[in-house]
Amino acid sequence: MLSLPDRRAWIFDLDGTLTQPVHDFLHIRQELGIAPDQDILATIAARPSSEREEMMVRLDELEHLYAARAKPAPGVLELLEFLAVNRCDMGILTRNTQSIAIASLAAIGAEHFFIHDRIIGRDEARPKPDTQGITLLLNSWQRMPDEAVMVGDFRYDLETGRAAGTFTIHVDDRDRHWPELTDLRVSSLQALTHHLKNA
Repeated sequence: MLSLPDRRAWIFDLDGTLTQPVHDFLHIRQELGIAPDQDILATIAARPSSEREEMMVRLDELEHLYAARAKPAPGVLELLEFLAVNRCDMGILTRNTQSIAIASLAAIGAEHFFIHDRIIGRDEARPKPDTQGITLLLNSWQRMPDEAVMVGDFRYDLETGRAAGTFTIHVDDRDRHWPELTDLRVSSLQALTHHLKNA
């Protein structure tokens, strides 16, 4: 098995991972008429087509508002620069749309680190925890899962990485733990960069 510093394919969740958490998912669910414990995308997908289209339009509007407010997670630019200098492939796998993800990356000054067609949103692949997005990225880089890392702040990210066979990194300073899905847990991207430089 490759050590973490030797892995050259890095896949990131966006919201709450590269950006500071700003999404108010309770508010989003209220706006869409979705119960607090229901998955937003799965619930919308199960609705009749006319209702589904209206809900997706409203979801896009809400997510664009949050994208405009995006702030960089502490240490994000240092980490991405470190990976770029070490010639790592980098991609995004998000349950947002690609355009919203690009807007968020631009807002935090990180858009230049990512080729746009390596930003996989819900229109390019089935949403996490489905592994289709990881497969698309690995195929585009001609990489194998054991060369890859999935980085995220929520269990969907970790479930996706685990199911696809990648190394999984949970970035979170809150009291949320999924040890059965996590290969490495760090409190911040700064801590991750420190780990990589000292591994």
